[in-house]
Parts: sequence; C-alpha cells; structure tokens
Amino acid sequence: MKSNTKKTPALLLLLLALSACRTWQAAPYDFPKPVDTSDQPVLVPEQKTWQAGGIFADTRFPTAHLNDLRQEDDSTFHAVILPENTPINPSPWYAFRLWAEEERDVRLILDYEHAKHRYFPKVSRDGATWEAIDSSRFSMLDKEDAVLSLRLSPDTLWLAAQDPAGSQEVSQWCAEKSLHPAVEWETAGQSRLGRPLWMLDIGEGKARKKPLIVLLCRQHPPEVTGWEALKFFVDELLSEDETARAFRRRYRVLVFPLLNPDGVDLGFWRYNAGGIDLNRDWACYRQPESRQVADRIAREVGRKRSEVLIGLDFHSTYKDVFYTNDETETPPSLPGFKDRWLAGLRAELPGFEFRESPSNVGAPVTKGWFLTQFGAVGMTYEIGDDTPPEAIEKKGRASARVMMELLNGR
Repeated sequence: MKSNTKKTPALLLLLLALSACRTWQAAPYDFPKPVDTSDQPVLVPEQKTWQAGGIFADTRFPTAHLNDLRQEDDSTFHAVILPENTPINPSPWYAFRLWAEEERDVRLILDYEHAKHRYFPKVSRDGATWEAIDSSRFSMLDKEDAVLSLRLSPDTLWLAAQDPAGSQEVSQWCAEKSLHPAVEWETAGQSRLGRPLWMLDIGEGKARKKPLIVLLCRQHPPEVTGWEALKFFVDELLSEDETARAFRRRYRVLVFPLLNPDGVDLGFWRYNAGGIDLNRDWACYRQPESRQVADRIAREVGRKRSEVLIGLDFHSTYKDVFYTNDETETPPSLPGFKDRWLAGLRAELPGFEFRESPSNVGAPVTKGWFLTQFGAVGMTYEIGDDTPPEAIEKKGRASARVMMELLNGR
C-alpha cells in the first residue's frame, strides 16, 4: 500500500487555511409570528426653513423632524408631524427650532395625522441642555393633538420630543469610553446609508472562551431613555470596584449602542432607511443593520469559541418594564437567572416601580433571537418615556451591579 505520509502536511495546511477563512453567520429561524421585513418606501423629512405669519421654524440639524408649519390665525400655528411610513407604532417624534421676527406669544398645535401625542415636550436654548417644558404651558387640544403656549423671540428656541441624542453624541460617548483600558471601540459594519454601526468590546485579558453578554440599543430612534439607561449600565461595568474588575476578567461584553443611526439622524419615528422596524428583522436579516450586527455576534462566538449568556436590548415605552421570554417553553443556558436578577434589582431599588411581562417566543425580536440563536437569556429592557433622569441612573447602575454579582458567583 502506498503511503500518504508526504501529503499529510499539505492537507493539514489546507484545512487550517479553510478554517482561517471560515465565516460565521447568524442562522435564520422560523418564528411563530413571521414579519415581512422587505424594503418599504419612506418619507424623509426635509431639512428646510418655514415661515408663516412672522414665525419661523427649521429642521437644519441631525435628528430634526417637522413636515410643515401652518398658520391658523394671528396667534395659532400648526406644527405638522407625519411618520416616515404607515402603518407604524405610535411614536410621533418631533424636533425643530422656532423663532419670531419680534417677541410675541403664540399657540403651537402639535398636529399628528397618524398617531396621538406621546412625548412630553422638551425645550432648549442651545440644542445641548434640555428640560421639560413648564406644564402650565402644555395641554391636550383633543384626544390626539397637543397645544403649547410659547413665548417666541428672535432668539432660537429648540423643541423636541426628547433630548435628541444623535449619532454624533453617541460617537463622542464611544470615544470617551474607549479611553478605558478595558474597552476597544470599532465598527461592526455600516447602515443602509453608510453610517457606522459602532461596537464597544469590554473585557480584560484574553477573549478566547470567555462567556459573552451582549447589549443592544436604539433600534427605534425616539427611545432615548433606553439609551440613557445603557450609558449608566456601561459606566457601572467599567467602575473600579472589585465586583466590576472581577467581572471584566471573567466575562466579555459587546455593546452596540446605535443600531439604527439612519433613523436617528433622519428624525424617524420607528423605522430604518429601508422603512422597516429593525426589531422585527431578527429571523431573515433582510436589513443591513440587523444582518451585520447578528453576524458579528455569531462571528465572535465562533472565532473565540464563546457562549452568549445574556442579551439585553435597551428600549423605551410608556412605563418601566422588562419583556422576557417564558422559560418554560425553551429553557436558557442560565435557567432562573432572570428571576434572580429582577429580584435583586427590586431589593436594590425599594419602592421603584417596574414590572416583568413574560411571553412565549413569537415575532422575530431580539429577546427571542438571543434565546433561539444561542440559548441565552434574552430580555427587552424598557425605560419609561418620562422616567426621571435620577431614576434612570439608579436603575441602569443597579441592574448592571446585580448582574455582575450574580455572574461572579456562578
């Protein structure tokens, strides 16, 4: 029999080369409630200046959204706010600047055609420091539209649904976090319109075989309170107490702080530039943002031979709530963890109201994706639209601290 000894090294080199060139991709999944995430047309708000009866409005800045300024009478004006697509979740985002030729009082109606008012107005004089409008100047005109009493002058007044927190602000935050020795900042790809999809890689020591925790944020542009909670969560992960340092030595965290930069900077209510709710695209990955982020997570798992333990997706809604998976249907690799985590959070924050809303895997959203893709604990981490800033900080920090304590004790 002829020996194959001389061919063995060449075969090994070929196998090694093929292994090195291997690409890992997120697997598709047949969710019980599929959603068509093929591209849909969108209405992009113009960046322009309006003039009506001596009142001016403009949208010449990222995150701005206004569709028209109309005059009703000498002192009443309508700010028309339309969605980028319909049907759509009722998240009517608005952000624009106002001024007048001379100082005067006006009534400004926030006029929605496809939703009722949701976000209590925030005002600013410089576009950087924001505060809620005086409640005496706000009322509901009817069941859908709101009316504001404003004192306008030649000085610019900024008006928005929330502190806008555009991609430039997120980029600055990433740059600041990357100064920490345990953080690497890179991009996981690009949005449909070419904006970067940033990723922070947090951990100390070698990444190989380290268990992974994944944090996602801003799939839906207006959900700024979720973004604020994510920032405090990450700050706690990077603190210098022994709990955080021990956690960083043992675990690795991937943070994707802005999954929908196009939607954020274009001032959209809900969708990406493809006209799709990205948090319904975690099955077939038809949109570039979900495709690239899902593949990047899968690649980190494959290349580093790691296991995803937890996936948290930060959002905002009307009240503080955690949407979780019903673990009796498909138990995760950390059974019971989310119950211990939520119990620990309640103990850390006595009197702070939030609830859990568990459900079976249904639509292709991230909480179900983490469970079906990796067997991980998946959760949608929702902060109320009007949760006070000090409460957001306490919840963000406490939830990170309890998570680290539980995982360090495994």
